This record gives sequence, C-alpha cells and structure tokens, in this order.
Amino acid sequence: MVTVVLLKKLNDGGRTLANHKSAEKRARQSLKRRERNSNTKSSVRTWEKKLRAAVSSKDAKAAQELLREFTSKIDKAAQKGIVHVKAASLKVSRISSQISALVAKR
Repeated sequence: MVTVVLLKKLNDGGRTLANHKSAEKRARQSLKRRERNSNTKSSVRTWEKKLRAAVSSKDAKAAQELLREFTSKIDKAAQKGIVHVKAASLKVSRISSQISALVAKR
C-alpha cells in the first residue's frame, strides 16, 4: 500500500531524490519490485504456516498436497532471488522429512 501511494506521488509530479529521468524510472521500478517481492514473501510464509499446521495436526494426506504447493511457491521465489536458494531447499527438506515420518507412522 505504501508503494502505491509513493507511485501516485511520483506520477503526480512529486519530487524524488533522483535528478535524471533514468534514475526516476529506477526509483519507480524498485518500488514496484519491492511490492511484488513482499507479496511473494508473504504468500510463501502463509503456505508454510498452512503446511506446518497440517503437519502438527498429523494430517498426512493434506500435508502431502500442501507440500506440493509450498515447494512450487518457494522454488519460484528462490528463482527470482526473493528467498535464498539454499534456504528454500533447507525448508523443503526439513518439512518433507517430517511429512515422510508422518506417512511412515500410518
């Protein structure tokens, strides 16, 4: 929301610290990217919470389905540099080992 307000100010002729057209464009682009990255990060965190809730409730079937979605989301975020690649792989690995332990107990 903050970036939307900032973009409107920029579009309404508001001054930025940028002195050149290219620098103003860079400022606009970085605001858009920041908004997109924060939305993606938030989405990944939400999926992780859903997945952890399914694991803690010992619902193996739901956890397996959520793991597929979570893996896809976090891998895309890692490809775009929003989340570090190794951090993403570590999270997926840890959660998938918990889920495989759940499935083995069944």
